[in-house]
Amino acid sequence: MTIQTVAHLNFRGNARAVLAFYHAVFGGQQTCVTWGQVYGTTDAVQSELIAWGQVQSDDGFHVMAYDVPPERAWSAGDTPFFVAVTGNDATTLTRYWEGLTVGASIVHPLAPAGFSPLYGMLKDRFGITWVLSLSTSQAVA
Repeated sequence: MTIQTVAHLNFRGNARAVLAFYHAVFGGQQTCVTWGQVYGTTDAVQSELIAWGQVQSDDGFHVMAYDVPPERAWSAGDTPFFVAVTGNDATTLTRYWEGLTVGASIVHPLAPAGFSPLYGMLKDRFGITWVLSLSTSQAVA
């Protein structure tokens, strides 16, 4: 059996902007389906919110997102999760890092670390914490 794990990010009204930003960084295909399209919502504001969206690239990047409807409780929290991107090409990983840094707060700069030849952590302009690392064949003791 094979499974795939995909980060599904929840937002309050800005999922479309989030997906557009990640699409600009990682490329691939972007899909945005509104609450109006899926559920026939007629409220002018809610009908344009994202009920389901994703960005999926040929490189293997995949993230989903939606706008939590106004009647449901939602809080971004402090740091409820990280989105981890691990790859085997430093140039591509650096390109992703540079794209994500726009408007971000750097937690740990992209640099060699004891467990990875290249590692960085940042909180992007939407409050999502990203961890990027270069994979290594060396076991960490």
